[in-house]
Amino acid sequence: MEVIEAARRVTGRDIPTHVSPKRPGDPAVLIASSARIKDELGWEPEFTTMEQIIQTAWDWKLANEEQASEAGS
Repeated sequence: MEVIEAARRVTGRDIPTHVSPKRPGDPAVLIASSARIKDELGWEPEFTTMEQIIQTAWDWKLANEEQASEAGS
């Protein structure tokens, strides 16, 4: 839900959701970490917040929609 809420803030759009009960085998919590790739490869993320990550994807989508509509004209 945190990702959906961040996407709503960035896009300014209502994003409908449907919450279902957990399925057998679903983990109670999901946590992502970039620590291993940082340690092993020295990689550092360019964007560090969910809003920044979604904003870059949203900007790309909008820019490519414009290009697609121009190409179809």
